[in-house]
Amino acid sequence: MPVRIGDTILSACVDGYHPGIANKWGYVAGMALTALGRLGDWTGEQRYHEAVKRHMDVFIRDDGSIAGYTLEEYNLDHINKGKNLLRLWRTTGEARYRQAAELLASQLIGQPRTDEGGFWHKKIYPYQMWLDGLYMSSPFMAEYAAAFGEPEWFDEAARQLLLIERRTRNPETGLLHHAYDESREQRWCDKETGRSRHVWGRAMGWYAMALVDVLEFFPVRHPQRGQLMGIFERMANAIVRVQDQASGLWYQVMDCNGRQGNYLEASGSCMLTYALAKGIRLKYLAEIDREVVERAYEGIKKRFVTVDGEGVHLHGICHGAGLGGRKYRDGSYAYYISEQVVSDSLMGVAPLLLASMEMERLAAEGEGGRPQ
Repeated sequence: MPVRIGDTILSACVDGYHPGIANKWGYVAGMALTALGRLGDWTGEQRYHEAVKRHMDVFIRDDGSIAGYTLEEYNLDHINKGKNLLRLWRTTGEARYRQAAELLASQLIGQPRTDEGGFWHKKIYPYQMWLDGLYMSSPFMAEYAAAFGEPEWFDEAARQLLLIERRTRNPETGLLHHAYDESREQRWCDKETGRSRHVWGRAMGWYAMALVDVLEFFPVRHPQRGQLMGIFERMANAIVRVQDQASGLWYQVMDCNGRQGNYLEASGSCMLTYALAKGIRLKYLAEIDREVVERAYEGIKKRFVTVDGEGVHLHGICHGAGLGGRKYRDGSYAYYISEQVVSDSLMGVAPLLLASMEMERLAAEGEGGRPQ
């Protein structure tokens, strides 16, 4: 299925460019290109890598500056697309890709922080850490450290992952709440803990993907590698405990299973399936049964995926959710279930592609399997 999903994404291109990827320097487009690049690695087909380069070159200028990017916004979302720069630099040797990656690293050096040292999600969200931002920035830092021999970035990635886990984890459920406000100023936060009120499925997905992708680059001898693996194992067990038994999927609001209005959601389910499957494949997870991800993947295909002459379609995707902002999002249960549910958004399709590749890799282990 991965090839069919990748080809469906590329079939939306007009004159070689996908309107949802070439339109701006954005984090969803970055995730889609990351998935397509991995599909190129998995299949050995250069056309996927060529598509990644073509879309990145819309933004990367000869001097390494990035069209449509403003460092001074200090927005962690803007780091995510930079993951694709590192592979481009390795494969082409073009200096502009390294220069662009260094520009993004400069943002992270100056990124505003909580008093404890945690990255603010954005400059416009003072003293707030969001789980989303860990996926945007931490794997970039780990791969940057490996690519350029700058091990301090491993330390920073570990620091950010461990800090937000400590501040957002609910000790009763083991799940991580969407965000943390150190200042306790926001209406969406608990005034005692600083945590937002609920566990949003996609936010858990962002964090789970961040952990497993970071670990792939971490040196075996890094002093916090085992700790990161330990919190991944503990969190994975919490995720499995709230997996819907009938479908194998996860709910939009993960700490409210079965509550009226709650629904099984595609993007978070795909992200969690990807993270758990990759964790099992790389032997980061000792106690998670492979059946967990097999049931989840079957549930995704059965409930959310349809196939027709135009390709693979994914349904049941939460269009977007956040906290605070001008049109204030209060983090209530009613808020999370009120957001629009859509089909075929790259927000869900890219994680579906990542999950499908991981499931194929699991199936192919020891079987000499090849991509389908």
